[in-house]
Amino acid sequence: MISYNLNGKAALVTGAASGVGFATAKMLVEAGAAVALNFLPDDARGPQAVTDLREYGEVIAAPGNVAESASADRMISNAVSALGRLDLLVNNAGSPVVQQVIPPERLDLMTEELWNVLIQVNLVSVFRCSKAAASALKASRGAIVNLASVAAFDLRGSTIGYAAAKAGVVNLTKNLARALSPEVRVNAVSPGFINSPWMPWPEETLRAGVEKPLLKCIAEPADIAELIVYLGFGAKMVTGATVPVDGGLTIA
Repeated sequence: MISYNLNGKAALVTGAASGVGFATAKMLVEAGAAVALNFLPDDARGPQAVTDLREYGEVIAAPGNVAESASADRMISNAVSALGRLDLLVNNAGSPVVQQVIPPERLDLMTEELWNVLIQVNLVSVFRCSKAAASALKASRGAIVNLASVAAFDLRGSTIGYAAAKAGVVNLTKNLARALSPEVRVNAVSPGFINSPWMPWPEETLRAGVEKPLLKCIAEPADIAELIVYLGFGAKMVTGATVPVDGGLTIA
């Protein structure tokens, strides 16, 4: 584990009530950063996460729905104002939306309504939050780290809509890196299976998640968080990249 001294730095993590978002926020706070935790306004886990992390340092609540334009813009503005600056934006918020895998051949189940929600939550929100935070990040010469997925790289995700959204995040990451250079670095991480309550995967899928990767294991949220923090505050010559953190799944 690389150690950082992030005293005087500020970060905003979207979707931080649990899982990778919470683990990332915890790692940042423990390193000395002031952190804004974003979560859905009606998610009871959000205020509890803020309370839990205040044990380690400065944490503020940043409720808001990043899938809605006005809510996301207001959340970013309020968070930056409360923090006083912004050095890192982690676009972690996302959702499979469905509770069961929809195979690609079941196009009848992939409604336009479901497609639109998947794209809004997993792709448009990344653009929306990055655009809203751009001026603050340019002022601090900061960084953005987006959450992509192995589903973006010819692997089946929970739905074809989710996979398409995450493929869009990979492309968007490159273009945001171009748009915000030279002041802001923009990168993404591409996780495989993670030990978190993301969705109830079938038993055979979970078994393959352990057996197929070269490292024969499933990542913990902290494994993803470690790379996010490195891309945020290390990796000074890295921008526009999507880095896999999947135990070798995509090359197995």
